Formats: sequence, structure tokens, C-alpha cells
Amino acid sequence: MQIKELTEVYDVIIVGSGAGGGMATKQLADAGLNVAVVEAGPFFDPKNPEQMTQFKWPYESPRRGAPKTRDFGEWDMAYGGWEIEGEPYTHTEGTKFDWFRSHMLGGRTNHWGRISLRFGPKDFKHKDVDGFGDNWPISYEDVKPYYDKVDKLIGVFGSKEGRPNDPDGFFLPPPKPRLHELFYINGAKKSGIPVIPGRLSMLTKKINNDRGVCFYCGQCSRSCSVYADFSSGSCLIFPAQKNGGRVKIFVNSVVREVTTNEEGKATGVSYISKDDRKEYKLKAKVVVLAASACSSARILLNSKSKQHPNGLGNSSNHVGKYLHDSTGSSRTGFIPGLMNRKTSYNEDGVGGMHVYSPWWGDNSKLDFPRGYHIEVWGGMGMPNYGFGYDPNEFNKFFGLKVGGYGDSLRNDVKKYYGSVVGFGGRGEAIARKENYCEIDPTTVDKFGIPVLKFNYKWSDFEIKQAKHMQDTFEELIHNMGGEPIGKKPGAEKNYGLLNPGEVIHEVGTTRMGNDPKTSVTNKYQQLHDVDNVFIVDAGPFVSQADKNCTWTILALSWRASDYIIEQLKQHNI
Repeated sequence: MQIKELTEVYDVIIVGSGAGGGMATKQLADAGLNVAVVEAGPFFDPKNPEQMTQFKWPYESPRRGAPKTRDFGEWDMAYGGWEIEGEPYTHTEGTKFDWFRSHMLGGRTNHWGRISLRFGPKDFKHKDVDGFGDNWPISYEDVKPYYDKVDKLIGVFGSKEGRPNDPDGFFLPPPKPRLHELFYINGAKKSGIPVIPGRLSMLTKKINNDRGVCFYCGQCSRSCSVYADFSSGSCLIFPAQKNGGRVKIFVNSVVREVTTNEEGKATGVSYISKDDRKEYKLKAKVVVLAASACSSARILLNSKSKQHPNGLGNSSNHVGKYLHDSTGSSRTGFIPGLMNRKTSYNEDGVGGMHVYSPWWGDNSKLDFPRGYHIEVWGGMGMPNYGFGYDPNEFNKFFGLKVGGYGDSLRNDVKKYYGSVVGFGGRGEAIARKENYCEIDPTTVDKFGIPVLKFNYKWSDFEIKQAKHMQDTFEELIHNMGGEPIGKKPGAEKNYGLLNPGEVIHEVGTTRMGNDPKTSVTNKYQQLHDVDNVFIVDAGPFVSQADKNCTWTILALSWRASDYIIEQLKQHNI
């Protein structure tokens, strides 16, 4: 294949435009650097009428919004999914990992739940607490100034609670609990489970002139046309472009590898354009990978040369190792007290939880080492296909004669709609070297790039954690005066534990550390082997914590960007 070398030399090439890539773009461009952003998917702006799905009714879809064209529903704003035609991945026999990819400007930040939790002091040093895994080479105090900056730049609602391992931040006013959440608060109180306002990156008050304020349409997964919720494109990359035109975006561009010179130093990237299927080379002084934990590992492993025969940054043979995802298990319950709802009750709110339960347990008294938080959903939002009311389910599990046709069905829907409440546990798995991704030597994608092969199994710790989730959910449902829907998943189903990867919080494939023999990057997310390559997605995470990872990706990307600026000024890279 003929490769075309583009002549301009950028200060920095950033591969990927999600949380880490967007933050690096903003900080590096604002510092005066010329930045090239390389994104595998198309340009996206939720204000664009041709791309906007906000405010569309289910009946505007011939599938009533069913997840047929997109995995999370027809109007969900994620181009990509678990399976992408022509872009496969494989597994070691007997193992499982579900890899979600969102190829578009802004990546997965266009449709995520906006749950924006800081990791706590224990989360960075958990080996000191329970002896499992490894400590990070940095502490909460190293990251705290950047958490503070992210709070102020992007905005997050919440409340100051003084919980030692759930650090407070700079919060916007949180929305009030809705009716099903009030039921949940009362039920959790009976079990001594804390409930606090959710911490979500949605603007409940004005913070700048570039972004609007949330008007409670409840459709945040569609990406907000007034930029009231956080998406990387609308909140980081677009503002960065306004600063003197220092940002050039290459969309529909799939990176094959990081290119290097005779000294083994990075010179740029090679990418294949989806538009003309030709290969191009971009040049830069610094390369920043932010393609997602697994995609960045894939790029490094495919970047082989005489100087880096095992893949770029992989002299330790640790690229791809210690892959781990959040645990997840869920349950729904029928709450009779929520029947016959008055539709005049205010059901407005953000597209996510107004309250949640941070981890409350004492692991020294439990049979698993790490915790989880509880997310709760319910209410009377706009229904679409599979909205949670199934007459057959009610008949089967509760002996209720509901459903039928015409007025009978309409009356029963009105009676029972809003009476189902759901719970999701999201917890921490132990990072293990035995869980990894590697290059499959027998398979390439439609661009001729070797694909990833996954090897991942849950341990007994994660399965026991899922059992605790299910026991807790049943207790909460009964405390709320309800009945669980469906049979409780047992040991044969790992207590409802989702497949690895299904929670879409994969981290750890390019872990940071002080020892180049057991880690891939240093504490500033700089490759040990190549000083002008950085990783700013979740790959450098040593552990996941019982929190969602996006806020930590953003904070660490900002921290790494400051380090890049400093090193360039000193002519160290």
C-alpha cells in the first residue's frame, strides 16, 4: 500500500477524542501548541440538525426506539457498539470480554451516564488496606488539585457529605429526588445504607457563555444540543478550536501504529482514512494516545520496529496486562405503593440518577475485598420499546390479571407504569495480570490491522460481590414494600454478574508505576521506554475503585498535559 506522508509537523498528535483526548486537546492547545486530533469516527456535534436525536419521539422510529441500529437504543448517541462490522476481536477459548467502542468525535462521552465520582484516598493505596493488587505510584493528594480544576471547568452537581473515601468537590446544586427515589431513600434507611445526591456532570446553573443549563428533558444519553451535559467534543474540543485555530481534527482516521525513528523515538502516527482507504503518516514532536484502554494497547502492540520488537513501550511485556472492568449486577422490583401514579407529580429531571448509595460496607467482615455503589432508576419517563412494563411478567410473577387489548391494556398500563424500580451495582474488581488483551496473529480487521484477542475471567471475589449486590437489592425492595421481579440469579449465573467489559469501564492495560519492569508508564503517564509518548485514557490506571472512571481520566489527562507542557519548555522531550 502506498503511504502518503503529510508534510506539517505538529507539536502534539492526540489519538482519540473522548474524555482523555478531549482534555489533552484543550490544555495543550490553550498552552499555544499546534495539536492534531486523530479520531476513528466521523465529526459529531449534537447541535447539528442532521445528527441530533434529542427531542425525537419513539414513534418517529420504525422500531419504536428499540436497540436494533444502536446497542443502547435507536436515539442513543453512540456510533459503534459491542460488535462493529469489519472490526472484530477474538477471545481465548473459555474466556469472555465484551468490548464496546464508540467511533465518533467525543467518543463514549456522548452517551455515558455522566456519573462523575472522584477516587478516594484508599482507592489509590488499596493494597495497604487489604493486601490485594498494587498501590498507585501517586496519591489522592497528587490528583486532588486536578479534580478541583475539572469540577470548575466542566461542572458537576452534588453535595458536600464529608465521607472520607468519597471526596467532596466543587458542586453545582443537585436536583431534588423524584418519587421513586424518595421510596428508595426510605427503604435504604431501614438497612442503614447511605443515600446522597448523585454527582453528575450536568449543568444545573450557568457556568460560562459556551454552554446552556439543563432543562430536564431526561435525554442525556442522546448528547445535549445546548451542551448542558459534559461531552468531550462540545465542552473541550470545540472551545479549544476557538483559541487561535491550533487544533486540526482528522476524522474517519483509524490509527495503525505509532511511527518511530532509528533511535526508537516516536515521530508520529500512521493512519488509514475510511474515506479513501489510503494510508497516511502524520508527524509530531509528541504522541498522546487516548484511544481507550484497549485501543491504545492495540496501537502500541502493533507498533513494532527494530528498536521495539515487542511493541512500543512493551519492554516489560506488560502492555495489555492487568485489564479489568467494573463489576455489575442488577435487579428490578414491583412497588405497589407506586401504582396509580398521579401524572401531575413532577417527574422532571436529568437523564440519570438524582440520588445514589456510595459503598458503605466493612470488607473486613465480608468475603470479598472491594466495594460497590448502587445506582437506582425508575419513574415515568417517556416509554419506548422495552420500557419495563410487560403484562406477561406481572401475570407470571404476581398472579395479576393485567393486559389484554384496547381500553383494558391502556388502563393497566396507567395503573402499573412507574411502579417498577431498578437497581444496579457497580463495583471494583481486583486487577490481575492473568486478565489481558493481546494481538491475535491470525486475524485482521477490514483495514488490514491485526485485532485484539481477549483473555478474561472473573475471580471468586467478583462473584461473591455480585451475590452481596443481589442480597442487598432484595432487602431494599422488601423495605420499599415491594416484590422482586423474576427469580433471583443464583451461583450458576454468577448471581447476575455481567460479562467482563459490559459495564464499559475497562482500565489498566498500560498501568503506571515506578518500576519499568512491572509497568508501562511512569506517574505522569509517559512511556518508560519512549519519552515522547504519553497515555491519557484509562490504560494507566492501577485499579478501578468502586467509582466510575471518567472524572479520574479527565483529572489525570490534565495533570499529564501540564507535565508535557513543562517538559517541552525545558527541551526534555
